[in-house]
Amino acid sequence: MSYTAPVKDMLFNIEHLARIDQIAQIPAFEDAGLDTAQAVLEEAAKFTGNVLAPLNREGDVNPSSWKDGNVTATAGFKAAYEQFTEAGWQGLQHPADFGGQGLPKTIGSVVGEMINSANMSFALCPLLTDGAIEALLTAGSDDLKSTYLENLVSGKWTGTMNLTEPQAGSDLAAVRSRAEPQGDGTYKVFGTKIFITWGEHDVAENIIHLVLARVQGAPAGVKGISLFVVPKFLVNGDGSLGARNDVHCVSIEHKMGIKASPTAVLQFGDNGGAVGYLVGEENRGLEYMFIMMNAARYGVGVQGIAIAERAYQAAVSYARERVQSRTIIEHPDVRRMLMTMRAYTEGCRAMASVAAAAYDTAHYHADAETRKANQAFYEFLVPLIKGYSTEMSLEVTSLGVQVHGGMGFIEETGVAQYYRDAKILTIYEGTTAIQANDLVGRKTARDGAQTAKGIAAQIEATEAQLLENGSANAVAVAKRLKAAREAFVDVAEFVAANFKTQQSAVFAGSVPYLMLAGNLVAGWQLARSLLVAQEQLAAGTDTAFMQAKITTARFYADHLLVKASGLRDSIVEGADATMAMALEAF
Repeated sequence: MSYTAPVKDMLFNIEHLARIDQIAQIPAFEDAGLDTAQAVLEEAAKFTGNVLAPLNREGDVNPSSWKDGNVTATAGFKAAYEQFTEAGWQGLQHPADFGGQGLPKTIGSVVGEMINSANMSFALCPLLTDGAIEALLTAGSDDLKSTYLENLVSGKWTGTMNLTEPQAGSDLAAVRSRAEPQGDGTYKVFGTKIFITWGEHDVAENIIHLVLARVQGAPAGVKGISLFVVPKFLVNGDGSLGARNDVHCVSIEHKMGIKASPTAVLQFGDNGGAVGYLVGEENRGLEYMFIMMNAARYGVGVQGIAIAERAYQAAVSYARERVQSRTIIEHPDVRRMLMTMRAYTEGCRAMASVAAAAYDTAHYHADAETRKANQAFYEFLVPLIKGYSTEMSLEVTSLGVQVHGGMGFIEETGVAQYYRDAKILTIYEGTTAIQANDLVGRKTARDGAQTAKGIAAQIEATEAQLLENGSANAVAVAKRLKAAREAFVDVAEFVAANFKTQQSAVFAGSVPYLMLAGNLVAGWQLARSLLVAQEQLAAGTDTAFMQAKITTARFYADHLLVKASGLRDSIVEGADATMAMALEAF
């Protein structure tokens, strides 16, 4: 099925919400203004629409395959990956010092959405490589950087993240993989890792595994975990590839979705030990791995937006063509479903775009206080983007099937794939509950809800602008936004006040809190969009697009933001009912 990147909506967010003009004032990004963003997005739209999207269905029908330890990617993927690397897409937002283009996340994340919309199984490979690059840039030695980064940034080599083990799941304190120092600066790594995305494949010449393991004598629990680079092929001093390392794929998983992405079980050290190189210091591995995990969590949230966009486009196309006495797009309930899909997707896209701009500002702005404020804002938004955007993608892709009716349940129409592909997004890189725990503990309780209240104050300022605007749509959205903001503040205060004394009550409402917060922030960004669209409409600029923006913001407020008050009640007043059932009664 075809895919057309929503370039106009993406550029609207980049220009008016993420404020690319301000990002371009940062010396590191002085050549990355709106004109650059437009040029990059238009090229990305061509590549994703013409090269990646046609392979999406093929990857579902004929997935990656494993035989005798080797994995063969779906036909067409290797050639597409060659085009991907030759065009420089892997290095888009990585440093020019290592061959990248050095563009801001504000642009790079939107290209990531396109790649994921076109072909999520394909996109997972560069997404994990991005995380490996981030970890090495942050914690790698000069030697590791010079050995690995240029080839990772170019995409010549790919990266993986090796956390989970059969007995450990999400409990990384239970990691058993071990690393034995060899006295020459290297280690021998032993153990089994599961759920390793693109852990073995034939699309690139080398795979650089970042692996959590324990050095002999390390403390128990998460404090005793170290991080190692373990390449599939060892790298010679001149940069050429040497012998095959002692890491092998013993199987790949048979999954309900993202079937073309090989999810590997990797065995380290069956033949004497896999050669590994310590990243940073011993026993600080989890700290470094969180760099990869945070990058991946944002990226997975973008995947949710991406798959929702693909499902929306398919549903609109079908609704325009399918006749049930009249074309079904004329039926009120079909319109409700399509508007729900559109509003969720555009709201989350806007939220992710604003977060990307905060990331760029936090890392590169000259003023320390500005960096600090943007870092706090970005970190607060990451669990919302990961948790809310992926949960909404399940609803949107389900609605996509529903719009198709019985044909949606037939695999040949392709929309069932989006529904199946979307399910993993709420699970990997930390389930929704894990994101919610992060939001509750690190992002709300730790600072007494001060960051949350600071965001609420910004939202209240937008409400004032809406009321000052005075149009019927602006006033209506202001009313809904105020109610949702007040519900959010009530919950944030509840979390901060009860975190130490009534943890079960707080965590019983953690996921609803995340959903409330994500709903609010996405709705806030659409409210900001409405204000911009009304100004542009008054100036006669792209009237059809701007009117659609206003309509989408109004729908979001009336149909989605209104859920906030109910969520507030279930969190603040509903914990007793959640925990009351006797265990034996389940």
